[in-house]
Amino acid sequence: MSTRLKVPAARPGGMPAFRYDEDDLDRFRDVQRLAYRCAERVAAWIEPGVTERQTAARLGRELAAEGVRDCFHIPFVWFGDRTAFRNFRTPLQFFPSCRVLTEGMPYVLDCAPIVDGYTGDIGYADKVGENPVWDRVVADLGAYRELIVAEVRRRRPLDDVYRAVDALTVAHGYDNRHRVYPGRVIAHQVTRVTLRRPIGVNVLGFGVRTIRTLGRELIAERLHGRSPLWADGRASRHAPTPGLWAVEPHIALRAVGAKFEELLVVTDDDAYWLDDDVPHVRRLREGGSR
Repeated sequence: MSTRLKVPAARPGGMPAFRYDEDDLDRFRDVQRLAYRCAERVAAWIEPGVTERQTAARLGRELAAEGVRDCFHIPFVWFGDRTAFRNFRTPLQFFPSCRVLTEGMPYVLDCAPIVDGYTGDIGYADKVGENPVWDRVVADLGAYRELIVAEVRRRRPLDDVYRAVDALTVAHGYDNRHRVYPGRVIAHQVTRVTLRRPIGVNVLGFGVRTIRTLGRELIAERLHGRSPLWADGRASRHAPTPGLWAVEPHIALRAVGAKFEELLVVTDDDAYWLDDDVPHVRRLREGGSR
């Protein structure tokens, strides 16, 4: 297997053409579904008294049981007000802590397995017991999913789409919490990882193969005035780049935060979510928070 990244053909204006075929999309979808299966098994296991670290370890074991040997990043877990990233000041605060889950707490599971180079980066929000604030926030998340794909289909610059999400957040009376992520990112591009080594080695929570792949993409995109990291700055002031994007709008009301994360497919002339059979969409279809 070659260790070089596949370089997409360029279209007029320097924008790359969509690089994946249906088989590739099926593989990305399979890995995304694997990630959600693992998150749902952990959600069925979780109960008051467990810590974030114990839950992250359980999520890691579920991934390993599915044959996962490498990840875009290690499993992240946040409980209670940590789902809203309150008082987060350094990247180390994102790592699983000793916070104990109690009745009524919201929580978020985030994992990104890689299988045969295909990545599925997902976020799963849930709660233990009753939490009306969480119910409200999660019910509103569907509007962000609809807004993002509609704006990308319009080929609006990515920084403008980010600000449209901000405007909806303000209209709902929530706080934008994805701005707390490093680089203020709401999304990042996902490409097939073709580097063979090292598998399962992480630095600051991110896989070494992923860091090297993303670094190459960052350099290549910057040469064309684009970025594989989607935020609200000048680097994202360009039309949506064809490819796959892991999109994660994260909102909060006071101490309750929630998010979803899933893959958005951006083609040369369209955009759509890779899979509509995901937990947060099923939840909305069922008309409830569970």
